[in-house]
Amino acid sequence: MSVEQRVRELAEEKIQDRADLFIVSVKVQNNKITLLLDGDNGLSIDDCAMVSRHVGFHLEEENLMSDAYNLEVSSAGLEAPLVLDRQFQKNVGRNLLIKKTDGTKIEGKLLRNEPTALVISHAVKEKGKKAQLIETTIEKEHIASAKVSISFK
Repeated sequence: MSVEQRVRELAEEKIQDRADLFIVSVKVQNNKITLLLDGDNGLSIDDCAMVSRHVGFHLEEENLMSDAYNLEVSSAGLEAPLVLDRQFQKNVGRNLLIKKTDGTKIEGKLLRNEPTALVISHAVKEKGKKAQLIETTIEKEHIASAKVSISFK
């Protein structure tokens, strides 16, 4: 079993009684282990600390890393791309910036997260006319990246 698999297993073990928490990703690069978590209702520092202590304890106990390592457990954060269906569901009602695989970008409000597509409402402006809001369905397979759009207006 790889270190990455074991870290995921240990994290899942610790959050199994917390249905609102989920793992976004686990990366092991050199001697740095990065575990990104998220929650349907957000994620607290205490949640991260709880998982970090559990994973760290077992990594030491099982001697999985031969050299010194750095374990980082944190929230995926607002800047991180949305990768899981559960993240899209959590962000229904928020503005997203979506980059499609063909290079085009669309920014709009996520109305619905469907099994294979996202439905967003966004403004389209034609020459000499006032911008109109339209609904667009974007197949998930055509999404290169999607992020929550942060506005400080």
